[in-house]
Amino acid sequence: MKRIGLISDTHSYLDDSIVRSLDSCDEIWHAGDIGSIEVADTLASLKPFRAVYGNIDGGVMRRMFPLNDVFECEGLKVWMTHIGGYPGKYPSRIAQGIAEHNPGLFICGHSHILKVMPDKVNKLLHMNPGAAGHHGFHIFRTVLRFSIDDGIISNVEAVELGRRGKIAG
Repeated sequence: MKRIGLISDTHSYLDDSIVRSLDSCDEIWHAGDIGSIEVADTLASLKPFRAVYGNIDGGVMRRMFPLNDVFECEGLKVWMTHIGGYPGKYPSRIAQGIAEHNPGLFICGHSHILKVMPDKVNKLLHMNPGAAGHHGFHIFRTVLRFSIDDGIISNVEAVELGRRGKIAG
């Protein structure tokens, strides 16, 4: 079993509340708009780290991380990308990729809206951890935590990190 900390849209921001929220996790996954190498390096120093680049991430980040990451974790096929839409409203690139890769878990960021919802048509779970940083229109900064064991997702938790624009310590 692995405990995953899922984060997105840090936009170069990392504070103690984010780090503490990931303490209980075995791995950290970042769904893009990391914003800086310093944030990526800090997260990678804490736990095994995987990430995709987002639309605000520049050339260095795009060389370090892929646009799409398709992988297996504890018997579950996962596809992570930054801009992904949501069930019933996937852009054509995403719909084609879901058909091709057939993931059990589809992860994206970008919208700054926390969502965990089943996609019954594609038989997968869709996750967006919202935004952990201060940049954007969201009100609360969020992270998701969940477990994967033998292909099954369980113990899903949405963690509120505080209001956007206010430094939490």
